[in-house]
Amino acid sequence: MDLQTTIYLFVGLSFALYIGIAVWARAGSTSEFYAAGGNVHPVMNGMATAADWMSAASFISMAGLISNMGYGGALFLMGWTGGYVLLAMLLAPYLRKFGKFTVPQFIGDRFYSKSASTVAVVCLLIASLTYIIGQMTGVGVAFSRFLGVSSEVGIYVGMAIVFAYAVFGGMKGITYTQVAQYIVLILAYTIPAIFISLQLTGNAFPQLGLGANYAGSDVSLLSKLDSVVTDLGFGQYTTTTAGSTLNMFMYTLSLMIGTAGLPHVIMRFFTVPSVKDARSSAGWALVFIAILYTTAPAVAAMAKLNLHATVNTAVKTGGDLYAPEASILNESRPDWMKRWEKTGLLKFEDKNGDGRIQYYNDKSQNAAATAKAAAAGWKGNELTVNPDIIVLANPEIALLPNWVIALVAAGGLAAALSTAAGLLMAISSAVSHDLVKNIFMPGISEKGELMAGKVSMAVAIVVAGYLGLNPPGFAAGTVALAFGIAASTLFPAIMMGIFSKKMNKEGAIAGMLAGLFITLFYVFAHKGIFFIKGTDFLPMIGGANSFFGITPEAFGAVGAMVNFGVAYLVDKVTKEPPAHIQAMVEAVRIPRGSKLVTGSH
Repeated sequence: MDLQTTIYLFVGLSFALYIGIAVWARAGSTSEFYAAGGNVHPVMNGMATAADWMSAASFISMAGLISNMGYGGALFLMGWTGGYVLLAMLLAPYLRKFGKFTVPQFIGDRFYSKSASTVAVVCLLIASLTYIIGQMTGVGVAFSRFLGVSSEVGIYVGMAIVFAYAVFGGMKGITYTQVAQYIVLILAYTIPAIFISLQLTGNAFPQLGLGANYAGSDVSLLSKLDSVVTDLGFGQYTTTTAGSTLNMFMYTLSLMIGTAGLPHVIMRFFTVPSVKDARSSAGWALVFIAILYTTAPAVAAMAKLNLHATVNTAVKTGGDLYAPEASILNESRPDWMKRWEKTGLLKFEDKNGDGRIQYYNDKSQNAAATAKAAAAGWKGNELTVNPDIIVLANPEIALLPNWVIALVAAGGLAAALSTAAGLLMAISSAVSHDLVKNIFMPGISEKGELMAGKVSMAVAIVVAGYLGLNPPGFAAGTVALAFGIAASTLFPAIMMGIFSKKMNKEGAIAGMLAGLFITLFYVFAHKGIFFIKGTDFLPMIGGANSFFGITPEAFGAVGAMVNFGVAYLVDKVTKEPPAHIQAMVEAVRIPRGSKLVTGSH
């Protein structure tokens, strides 16, 4: 069977499975629509949480970023995993005990104010929509390559599929679909990694292969990679950082606390029967997440080495990388390069007219590399590789069997679609439950509320699809912006709501608004107002990364500090919360017993 047919078969079967599960697990009530009836097994919920959590950014983009950035890319691993631990330990059990299944509902009740709830809904919608843009970018990348269509058509197909199972199944359908998606995506990630680790190091465990010797030599894989990339003028793979040390720290912190404030992951803890099960499913989710997250650095390094070895034959032989015959001839380039060129995510331009592909850093500060390139007659880097394709192209670069390539295609789509569905659920419940039912139409029937949820989901899919066609950056970069928005708005409000019984509604509202405003101001200055190209205003803030060299993706941590500071100051000059609210906060922190999840006040 040829490659394209195999891909259609694997992707088609996985989609049939997801839609079949959604039909089987249709939500009949609001409780099933929002919280899957509250009786999902902790291990199943752990798998669903892991699938919800590991988005297109984790599956498609993260290893590509680590591959591109080297050591500095580890901030995504540290930030996202650390944030999940923070969420599981500090927030999830208390929110589960509180017994409300949306973040705005918790904020509205804890800060005894519908205004606080409305501000939380606005913050949640901005963060979730920004996050979905990243997923849609990932869906576009995956579909464009594997269905042989443009990324625009890929996004339309993805929108239709998410719409089908998210709108019909609600949280119940999404939960069981995500269990299936987790199994597909983890197999798709680990099987190629095992194959490639065996090829390059002879070790079946990619995590150990990363530290092992390069096959047929007594040099470690990472030393080999370091010598190749530095010789070609790139930064040293094992030491390069993302900007300054301060920026790297703030970026990691922003991803961490943004994770802990992400509404679609927090909602997952309401689908289990009790607080004990919430803790247990958090632990299981961490195990399931760790399988992918410990494999990613190996996938990144091995893919980078394989890519260089494909374009420059001297990498394998240990010869001169600048020798004329080392660069491969364009007409003898492998088929996988031709396939990716069609998507526009891999580009070749013959700058010196020799018919060969030269791949090096032509803007290098490394004088030796620049001199060698000039002596060899190289006129500039001729290969442009989008970091988002590294994982999807990985099995093709390593010339693995067709079924492995097809499995990766199904896995990449599963990762993007599972998170998109979880985010749509968060948006839908925020609009129908927290805005329509609790503020505008308190007397709405259960049927009417379900309808409002489905309509808001459909609108969110259309908006996200439109923005996904014009993204502000690559998938993981866009997702980092969403984490920054959650970090600067929702996380401080939830933390103060649980751990400070004296924090009042005025402080919480002022803090959320201040955090949201300053973060959006800095992000929009760089990326354009609501990510619309051409509307950026960098001169107003003194140029790019003008605040101590901090990038917009890392600015969420600064926004969170502003949020805490403003909330504290406003709280000091306004009256403290009523006694019954303070008593309720005390009670939530006692671990025994928990209320059932309810939608009512």
